Amino acid sequence: MSTGPSRSVSRLPALLLASLVACASVAACSERYPHLTDDELALTPVELLGKRLFEDTALSEPRGQACASCHDPKSAFTGTAGSRIGAIALGSRPETFGDRNVPTIRYASFSPPFSFVREKGDDGKIEFTPTGGQFWDGRAASLAEQARGPLLNPREMNNPDRASVVAKVRASSYAGMFLDVYGSASLDDVDTAYRLLSEAIAAFEETDRFHPFSSKFDDYLRGEAELTKLEARGLELFTDPEKGNCISCHVGEKDSRDPEDWLFTDFTYDNLGLPRNAAIPDNADRDHFDLGLCRREGLAAKAPKGFDVESLCGAFKVPTLRNIELTAPYGHNGVFTELRDVVRFYVTRDTHPELWYPKSEEGEVSVFDDLPPQYRSNVNTSEVPYDRKPGETPRLSDDEIDAVVVFLKTLTDR
Repeated sequence: MSTGPSRSVSRLPALLLASLVACASVAACSERYPHLTDDELALTPVELLGKRLFEDTALSEPRGQACASCHDPKSAFTGTAGSRIGAIALGSRPETFGDRNVPTIRYASFSPPFSFVREKGDDGKIEFTPTGGQFWDGRAASLAEQARGPLLNPREMNNPDRASVVAKVRASSYAGMFLDVYGSASLDDVDTAYRLLSEAIAAFEETDRFHPFSSKFDDYLRGEAELTKLEARGLELFTDPEKGNCISCHVGEKDSRDPEDWLFTDFTYDNLGLPRNAAIPDNADRDHFDLGLCRREGLAAKAPKGFDVESLCGAFKVPTLRNIELTAPYGHNGVFTELRDVVRFYVTRDTHPELWYPKSEEGEVSVFDDLPPQYRSNVNTSEVPYDRKPGETPRLSDDEIDAVVVFLKTLTDR
């Protein structure tokens, strides 16, 4: 699919449309934008501007870090900016780290804004399901709003205020491009300029390179490739409600051959009780816990009347599985470095918890140790494959885990 000029132009004020019609693509006005790569020639001016902003290492404080530092295209737009801690990214300042694993922004443009979706449960009762948004806790409504956050986050790009960011754009080599796209006065007002630069980044993140649908599985859906016997077995286990049941959250429409109907996430939130990651510096404080969705700002105001917000403590957004082979580490706290370990954790967390959690001084396994005791009952223990008890047989055998992993590797884009 294409997110070409029409989708990007719709973001801009009407008074700018004339300039974009005159220069609807970078290729059409290449003399104004020299030294372009072949893939850049396919962009619109606003998308090219977004790419320049996305890749500019001068936009951090101190200089040296760009959006692309933590969202590296070689890793399906995830990364750690060279962090010595594999789980989380390095900030622009030495020995400053983020607090969560960097999520991929591939296919992120498909996520709706955050809301509580009203639906009828299996028992006929009305339920409200938190869905959508950007970041692990959905706190940004759009890609543009998401782009504005890291620039000012002290743990990330560390600018003191919007004016500092806009001043760096005014001094950049692409400042003229910014004025071409948004108008001669577009950098005069700080708040306006800051909003526009985030919209340009979002326009770039909505281009096909962020959702190419070019994996082997996409070719299979289109009838252009065949899955191997093991890959097909993995898909069968992935979708089987009595086996992996992965599709219950990492959704796809079984009867559809359209790749867009297979985003491998429903954009909802789940509490999986991941093991605590001791590599995260914040976790040196034994009383520190990342409670996820229930602590996002403004959640209570968005929740339906009477909704128990505390029931969401420990819940994080369901990530897409597209390009999962490339996006290690895994989980909001990056506790897993191997894809097979993630699948194995899912199916043995409850049957063999000693594989994943430490033992207490009394010799008991401390399950769900990355949550305070009062929130451990929030962990999903009812859905397949989490519906097991210690000592029971996992829903998947070792060979079946291997098959699921082989299938997941078919989701890697070219």
